[in-house]
Amino acid sequence: MKIPADGKLLRIFIGEADKWNGKPLYEEIVLLAKKTGMAGATAIKGFMGFGCKSHMHTANLLRLSEDLPIVIEIVDSEDKINTFIPQLDSMVKEGLITLEKANVIMYRAQ
Repeated sequence: MKIPADGKLLRIFIGEADKWNGKPLYEEIVLLAKKTGMAGATAIKGFMGFGCKSHMHTANLLRLSEDLPIVIEIVDSEDKINTFIPQLDSMVKEGLITLEKANVIMYRAQ
């Protein structure tokens, strides 16, 4: 699989407690990315953050949160990313999705 040098980076900002069909939303998005043939997806757990409601979520032991920030990053061609985004519309009820140009330096699939 080859990603064009001028790819797209899709970032999905959600909370750890967000669900889709009773399962963690971040897991369902990554599994959907795999099912639809995306080049790859990574879910990253943050240790501190806030969103549109300005509620602070932190891994600080004094204020232990069960809803830490999660960022899912997907890099692929513009066409594949544009096809994937509408599938997120029904899944992401509260969050932020960003899209930006990505200069793909290296991608090696064995």
